[in-house]
Amino acid sequence: TTPGHWEADFMLFAKYGQGLLVTHERQSRYTILDHPADRKAERTAEHLAKLLASIPPTLRKTLTVDNGTEFALHYRLTDQLSMQTYFCDPHSPWQKGGVENAIGRLRRRLPRKTNLADLSSDQLAVIIQAYNDTPRKCLDFKTPAEAFSLLKSTVALQT
Repeated sequence: TTPGHWEADFMLFAKYGQGLLVTHERQSRYTILDHPADRKAERTAEHLAKLLASIPPTLRKTLTVDNGTEFALHYRLTDQLSMQTYFCDPHSPWQKGGVENAIGRLRRRLPRKTNLADLSSDQLAVIIQAYNDTPRKCLDFKTPAEAFSLLKSTVALQT
């Protein structure tokens, strides 16, 4: 019920080694994509830090991830961004259901058989913009982008 709690996961594809790093803010449903070269822990930690560094500190309190080895260096987010990190229980993806739902919605435009090498960063940006610009009933028919913008402006007024 409070802003600043994020979830992250990898959206994997049929071609070995291809994946998108998906981060999702729980209250606004705002989602950010990144396309790292691999899922190694070092690169994942770097990309998460880069994605979340531009978010105001009051809107990046926690991050929940699964127990995959790609998130082994999660403590770097605590060191760099003062974010608390949490892990789901094993075999319990519903504990980060927001990002799981986001990945399911993104599958409509990015099916598992998609070859990410054929997509430009501009095409990925269009896909995530369409996702964030789709009104949601749970947000009183605001879009995730509008809801996140409201959160940012509210937080700016409070600081």
